[in-house]
Amino acid sequence: MKIAVIGGGSSYTPELIEGFILRSDQLKINEIVLVDIEAGKEKLEIVGALAKRMIEKSQLPIKITLTLDRIQAITNADFVLTQFRVGGLDARASDERIPLEYNVIGQETTGPGGFAKALRTIPVILDICKEIEEYSNDAWLINFTNPAGMVTEAVHKYTSVKAIGLCNVPINMKQMAATILDVERNDVNMSFAGLNHLVYAISVHVNGEDSMDRLLGRIIEGRNMNMKNIHDAPWEEEFLKALKVLPCPYHRYYYMKDEMLLEEMEAANEKGTRAEQVKVIEKELFKTYKNPSLNVKPKELEERGGSLYSEAAVSLITSIVTNDNRIHTVNVINNGAISQLPDDVAVEVTCVVNHEGAKPLQVGKLPPEINGLIQQVKAFEQLTIEAAVTGNKQKALLALVNSPFVPSSKVAKQILKDIIEANKDYLPQFS
Repeated sequence: MKIAVIGGGSSYTPELIEGFILRSDQLKINEIVLVDIEAGKEKLEIVGALAKRMIEKSQLPIKITLTLDRIQAITNADFVLTQFRVGGLDARASDERIPLEYNVIGQETTGPGGFAKALRTIPVILDICKEIEEYSNDAWLINFTNPAGMVTEAVHKYTSVKAIGLCNVPINMKQMAATILDVERNDVNMSFAGLNHLVYAISVHVNGEDSMDRLLGRIIEGRNMNMKNIHDAPWEEEFLKALKVLPCPYHRYYYMKDEMLLEEMEAANEKGTRAEQVKVIEKELFKTYKNPSLNVKPKELEERGGSLYSEAAVSLITSIVTNDNRIHTVNVINNGAISQLPDDVAVEVTCVVNHEGAKPLQVGKLPPEINGLIQQVKAFEQLTIEAAVTGNKQKALLALVNSPFVPSSKVAKQILKDIIEANKDYLPQFS
């Protein structure tokens, strides 16, 4: 089996390599090809050298290949994993700072920040898919590149590639729920429904017993359920009791706009946006990676975020390869899973995964408590995808107007102008 990793110079790659090593009894991998662009060559070489040391320590017969030739990486691959960032962390910092100038939340994957990232990313992923169609047309695309839901939807709408979008939020929510409830993760069953970074746990069971109220109660008492990259604002007791389902950590940006915006603005002024903080973390990480005696995933990687990404990705691939029909929460095409959404849009839902891919479990009709927000954000996503593919500025404007973060069409127009100007090197479709 051949695995191609696009964005192989990412700081996340050692986590991925560790996952393949741990699953070596089920995944018989001959070669892992790490591919990046010229600008990422130094990072690719550093990460690649660490990956080779990790494989050597494991004594597995896996060849690690480093290349800047994407077609070489994709040719005859069984799985293509995408984890790249167009424009790097500098572009992300711009995505975070531009909205803040208009008192609007600036976040990497949601709202105007996620919109800008989608405009840069979707044309590139579609180019990659053309290469998959030509050089490895039976390969599975496992996409971790954000915004994962919009990227997955674009791939399905505009290509014939078999694609599944992956996010580490659901698996982390399950792990955190187990910790909060003082049980093992395997004892917890959670059903998820919604969109990427806007997903809800709509049921929680521990060994078959409904445990949603118990979990919400412990969170209200102060037990933490959050990701490292998100400000840990506590949920309002009355709100969680009224909602009756478990929001994901990213919901703070929608349900606590004032508090999250204030925190972002203070952080931007004092210690930098999240992207600017990550640049410092990554600089130290790559120094660590250079250590010739290092042959395991370093603990410092936990500070980068992306917790359990490897487990989510490798277990998903394992289910496809071994046909084990295990349950995963992934981004797939709706096909009626959520009845209020169109069939051809991407949703993040609980699925059964086997040789044929991910089949969504039926959710049915979402309750009105969560349906309205999901409908609005899905409209934003659909318009963003169309704008990214066509370069239509009217669609782009309307996408921002539909974002729950943007207060008016006037502000949307100003933000759009700034985003296009800041990203002109990456947005030829708008020129």
